[in-house]
Amino acid sequence: MTSIEFQEIIDDFSVLDDWEDRYRYIIDLGKKLRPLPTTLKTEDTKVNGCASQVWLAYDLEGEGDTKRIFFKGESDALIVKGLIAIVLALYNGVKISDADRIDALTELDKLGLQEHLSSQRSNGLRAMIGKIKTILRSS
Repeated sequence: MTSIEFQEIIDDFSVLDDWEDRYRYIIDLGKKLRPLPTTLKTEDTKVNGCASQVWLAYDLEGEGDTKRIFFKGESDALIVKGLIAIVLALYNGVKISDADRIDALTELDKLGLQEHLSSQRSNGLRAMIGKIKTILRSS
């Protein structure tokens, strides 16, 4: 997937009239994710707490204060792949020193996702964010 900025997603959401269109947009974002290599679909990269299969892997670039993190992910569910793409838009390319200060749930509230996702998907979204926070603390 070519990198998309979170603000671009917010802007795109604002012009979509209903949630059916927004769901289609989320699914389209997920379809643009590059498939995760099978070698990266391990217990270490698996996100626990998701009803669907979800994996998050990452790469680090730079050193010290300039170190940045780049995530990649995949799911076996189309809508969840789209949610991964949205979460990755929040974090990809961010300096490690800045990434842990991102309040992902507050940012995602700008999209109104919580009111329109099932409780299982909301729990899965929180699990993805928790996994990212764990990765950030260990990086």
